[in-house]
Amino acid sequence: MESIIKHLVEITGHRDHDLLNISLTSALREFMNAEKARILEVLNSGERLLMKPSITITEASVHSADEHGHPDELAEDVASISELREGIAARKTYVEKRTSQANLIWLLIWGGDKLQTCIEIVNAENDTENAIEVVNGMLIVYRNFQNLLDYSERDSLTGLLNRKTFEDSFSKILRSNILPVKDGVTQSGIERRDTDSEKYHWLAVLDIDHFKRVNDQFGHLYGDEVLILIANILRSSFRPTDKLFRFGGEEFVILLRSTTQADVEHIFERFRLQVAQHDFPQVGQVTISIGYARIDPFEPAIAIVGRADQALYYAKTHGRNRICHYETLLSSGDLHHEQANDIAEFF
Repeated sequence: MESIIKHLVEITGHRDHDLLNISLTSALREFMNAEKARILEVLNSGERLLMKPSITITEASVHSADEHGHPDELAEDVASISELREGIAARKTYVEKRTSQANLIWLLIWGGDKLQTCIEIVNAENDTENAIEVVNGMLIVYRNFQNLLDYSERDSLTGLLNRKTFEDSFSKILRSNILPVKDGVTQSGIERRDTDSEKYHWLAVLDIDHFKRVNDQFGHLYGDEVLILIANILRSSFRPTDKLFRFGGEEFVILLRSTTQADVEHIFERFRLQVAQHDFPQVGQVTISIGYARIDPFEPAIAIVGRADQALYYAKTHGRNRICHYETLLSSGDLHHEQANDIAEFF
């Protein structure tokens, strides 16, 4: 009992989702006396559901796939694991598979109707009925605490990350693998967004065109509905690893992980068209403008936001409903280093 209380105290002592997940998974591995435990990131690729290892924990180490990028840790199609596939379809929280090679336990963590995270326990020695009851109790505490973190980190209207979480998310991207990398092994089954050129991380600022006119003409309730629908289109257009923020009003920020500039243009253009072609109730057509810049690992977040904001300002003053890339505008002479829009609204 003392060990369980110690683990619960440690789990609820974190104010960061990643540390919370690591703390929970470490506690479960230790309590179940397992060979190792893995946090599996849940990815959607079309109609396929994939599981990609993000953290692997053994008695000796905690290994982050993001930090080391091992090519052997590829996403696996859930359809290839019948027990897991059927467990997810039945919305279970505990799924087990025993073979002569290994005893696998999957703990499924749901957020409403959506599977958020999967924890895989490998070769647990303590998997009695009483142990499973304790594990379920720990997961209930974890989910409740996770909901509290979500409440403090997310915008109450759209459900996107809020402004105060931006700095931490930006720092995590810098710590992961911010320097450009050459294309390597393609992650099996995951949408391929790269060519033979270099990949970077990117920051985009987007703004809803003439949003004040929407509020003035149709009222704030319809304006709020536009914001919610834009957020939904954002979530469906970007990967789970990309970070989406509402900074306030009609302004949003996107942190796009590791992809090429050509693919960034394609991704943003696809999103711009989805918004422009969407029929917003009562309001009709709504358009957006986007400015984006490459993230330089040696520049502070405020400088990168400032560059993306300059590109957005150019888009807003040159027709709206368009996408502008800061470095391209700079090289063409349409923007200059000394040109700056007021970015105080962001910080």
